[in-house]
Amino acid sequence: MISMPQQLIDMGVLAFRQTNSRGGFKPHLSLRFMSDEGRPVTFSIDTTRSPKKCSQPDAYLITHAHSDHNGKSAMLSERALCSSKTAQALEIRYGKAYKGMSMGVCDSFEVADVKVETFPTGHTPGSTAFYWKNEVGTRILVTGDVKDHSMLPKCDVLITEANYGDPGDTSCYFEDDIEGLGQLLEENPCVALGAYAFGKAQRVVELVRSLGYGDVIEMEAQSLELTRCMLEDAGDVVGLGEAGCDALCVVPPWDLERLPWHTSKYVMSGRSDFRYPSIQISDHLDVRGLTDMVSRIDPEFTVVYHPGGHRPGRFAAHLNYLGLGAISIDRIGNVLSNDFI
Repeated sequence: MISMPQQLIDMGVLAFRQTNSRGGFKPHLSLRFMSDEGRPVTFSIDTTRSPKKCSQPDAYLITHAHSDHNGKSAMLSERALCSSKTAQALEIRYGKAYKGMSMGVCDSFEVADVKVETFPTGHTPGSTAFYWKNEVGTRILVTGDVKDHSMLPKCDVLITEANYGDPGDTSCYFEDDIEGLGQLLEENPCVALGAYAFGKAQRVVELVRSLGYGDVIEMEAQSLELTRCMLEDAGDVVGLGEAGCDALCVVPPWDLERLPWHTSKYVMSGRSDFRYPSIQISDHLDVRGLTDMVSRIDPEFTVVYHPGGHRPGRFAAHLNYLGLGAISIDRIGNVLSNDFI
């Protein structure tokens, strides 16, 4: 049984979840609609592949290469769709060949008689929002995670995230401390910064360079490979130990403890559960930014599909309180993994 607002059905869109072979939910959700040619089309969003023996969607949309968006699984399907940078990042991160179709950001292409356009979200290098229209002209936008919504188009149905979407949680209100990062580099340019290998590490390098730091930066191996491939203006970046003892280091947070004890160590995060002091640098919008995004994009209805836990529900409730119709993924029903509607 599908639990779905009549408003979405009236706009020709069915959002649903699938169950896996163990009876649990597959990650995230799928959308069913009709193409201009009157053909039923299914796009699965940031989810794992279905077994080959099961019915397949027309496309697996991968918004970016973070593991919680399941590109590691979807990348092995010839029906996978993502940006060329996301495909490259997936191959580096997981050591497997990307088998699907790739395109640029700010690009357009056709799949299953549907013209799909892509837009940047500023979350990671290559992170992509997907936009298309169904048979009745409903404009559908899938964002994935978002840092910058300025280039996203208006739509009728928005599928988006709520990583920091709980208006009752103080940790969901923040601003990037660029000034604090700049002051740290001025006072101690030979510091170690903890940043996740994909996304955060590249953003830190971009920020450090924009703040005028022109010297060599040492990086952990995967962070280094991703940075060299993803950034055109990374500057002089090398492996750990290649620049001597006076270099700025960027490593994953859990690798900070492996560096010499006398190194000043900081984590680029708003989280407070690390053993090292943190500097607020986020790849996400906070709850105010997410609310502004929905208001500017002006959908008739929003589906909040990410992350797991309570935040999608809290953000959907917040949008409903503001008069912006919304539903969270936990309120959406499921179908069997081999039974697309």
